[in-house]
Amino acid sequence: MGSQGSGKSTQAQLVAKKLNLPCIEMGRLFRDRAKDKDPKVQEIKRALEGGELVPDEIAVKSLRERLLKPDCANGYVLDGYPRNYAQLEGLQSDIDKVFYIKVSDQEGIRRLIARARHDDNLSIITRRLQIYHQQTEPLLVYFRQKGILVEIDGNQSIEEVADDVQKRLENEFDKRPS
Repeated sequence: MGSQGSGKSTQAQLVAKKLNLPCIEMGRLFRDRAKDKDPKVQEIKRALEGGELVPDEIAVKSLRERLLKPDCANGYVLDGYPRNYAQLEGLQSDIDKVFYIKVSDQEGIRRLIARARHDDNLSIITRRLQIYHQQTEPLLVYFRQKGILVEIDGNQSIEEVADDVQKRLENEFDKRPS
């Protein structure tokens, strides 16, 4: 988890590769689904283009369908999910660990503008950050209370963040009973 521009997608992909698990990036899942002939395509497109969250029922259904694929049988790494309590409740499985890549809004904006993706204009980024602070950040308190939240300084280089995540992952696996 992390705000827009935190590097969470990059780190999720690295963790998934290290653990040999699929990385499920919800933004990509929605962008791919928006290309299909799905009747909900217009709702997905409107949400993505406006910087809004895809409606929870679509998000939950999309993830559930993806998790039914055979590559998820032994686990998976979620990127950008859940984004609110409704999505968390719709997950239907326990989350083992949450890595929170923490960066300031200013740093996130700087990074997003630099990557120059078509949906990364300042008004959309600002709206996405506003939604993140209102709906997603409260989940951090929940995950912290469950004892599964690991905070990572996202202001470091990609490599330094990856090393920090890797060390924390190894530490978690060392704690588990055999």
